[in-house]
Amino acid sequence: MGSSSRHGSSAPDAEAEAAARPRHVAVIMDGNNRWAKLRGLAGAQGHAEGERALRQVVEFAARQQIEVLTVFAFSSENWRRPPDEVAALMRLFLLALDVRVAELDKARIRLRFIGDRSAFSPELQQGMAAAEQRTAVHTRMTLVIAVNYGGQWDMAQAARRLAEAVSEGSLQPADITPERFGASVEMADLPAVDLLIRTGGEMRLSNFVLWQAAYAEYHFCDTLWPDFGDTQFQLALDDFAGRQRRFGRTSEQIEALHA
Repeated sequence: MGSSSRHGSSAPDAEAEAAARPRHVAVIMDGNNRWAKLRGLAGAQGHAEGERALRQVVEFAARQQIEVLTVFAFSSENWRRPPDEVAALMRLFLLALDVRVAELDKARIRLRFIGDRSAFSPELQQGMAAAEQRTAVHTRMTLVIAVNYGGQWDMAQAARRLAEAVSEGSLQPADITPERFGASVEMADLPAVDLLIRTGGEMRLSNFVLWQAAYAEYHFCDTLWPDFGDTQFQLALDDFAGRQRRFGRTSEQIEALHA
């Protein structure tokens, strides 16, 4: 590389670098149970290791200047799991609220939760609200944790809000556009998902951020979540940087825009 790589990038180089980096990364953290089973451990141990992996991933994302990291911690379908596993997850969640929120606060990372909180215990609901309030002023990065969340639930909630506005007379049916609908889903105030990562070898969305990831790039990897770290995350970012995001345009049009 020339001297600009050693003494600072030019404005066009900086713009190209920013375009190659996703603003919003969403992660389906899959494989905790399988990781535990492979080692003859209880499923709860796999979830505990997965929580430690999340801490490392959050630190890496912040260093990479990613604006928003959204992780799928507990889906609306996860209530179907064995009761002892669900109970272990709830205990781990409470412990993480006690320990990790202080770390996020120190690291200047804002914490938000999306999903239907009403199914959780009052203690957990209060803990989530307190964590959000404690970190609300931070702007280094936003960590969004999806709990009791489903993409179809999210869109149904948005449709309900719009239907209520129509019923009240403050909105006309003809005014319901994709933009208006998008303003009613979770994370409407945040950038759309640019990159969606799923670990564990599965290749499906599992009802996660269906609206927000409409134009996301997908990266699937075989690594089980507790083993996912800086190296695997960097591979996903490199994969993203190599994609051409056309948003309906042709390759020639995209190349002309960046000429």
